[in-house]
Amino acid sequence: MKDKIAIITGGSRGLGKDTALKLAAQGAGIILTYLSKEAEAQAVVKEIEAGGGKAVALKLDVSESEHFKDFAAEVSGALRRVFDKQKFDFLVNNAGTGAHALFEKTTPKQFDQMVNIHLKGPFFLTQALLPLMAHGGRIVNISSGLTRFSMPGYAAYAAMKGGIEVLTRYQAKELGSRQIAVNTIAPGAIETDFGGGAVRDNEQINKQISSITDLGRVGLPEDIGGAIASLLSEGSRWVNAQRIEVSGGMQS
Repeated sequence: MKDKIAIITGGSRGLGKDTALKLAAQGAGIILTYLSKEAEAQAVVKEIEAGGGKAVALKLDVSESEHFKDFAAEVSGALRRVFDKQKFDFLVNNAGTGAHALFEKTTPKQFDQMVNIHLKGPFFLTQALLPLMAHGGRIVNISSGLTRFSMPGYAAYAAMKGGIEVLTRYQAKELGSRQIAVNTIAPGAIETDFGGGAVRDNEQINKQISSITDLGRVGLPEDIGGAIASLLSEGSRWVNAQRIEVSGGMQS
């Protein structure tokens, strides 16, 4: 991955952070985004730089698509300033948050938030960044195991992730002329601060999920970061338009 540049949204923590570190360790330059945790984002940048890599952190709210044109201009400037490049190679649409509410109690505000963050955001952010993506680039959209199995309280969130999986196939079809491959990674339950950190911090929830996962434990951020790095490697160049679940066999 030497000389490749990756943009990772939501790269200050969790899955995005581990993805950034994994790709940087393989030689990729990193542009990561953050919403409010600037100090954490800069800490990731410093960790990459300490390992001999190059990285930059840019602020981005993926729910505000009206600002994506300005963000693309920031990316263009960072490419020239930090990496002496005009194009980037990989886009990982990772940024997101959850909304836990039963279907019958989900509010229009909660639903719209999920649309803006998990569906409209990746749709129009990718569109805005396409002019800066190199021929033969790769896009990884992050979905969820919840599009295959169902758990109460995630109807709105999972519906948006289902939309992302359909969008992935259409992007692969329409961007193939530029040799851009597009795939979906669908994590199972992971020990992060997603959803208030319940999977990580609640022992009962952790044990319950471990009991329905074939490999007998809850996933870790490095399980997902490693899978994304593998998908973006040269050895996976012929993988396209696929949904790849990375859940340890959860509810198999």
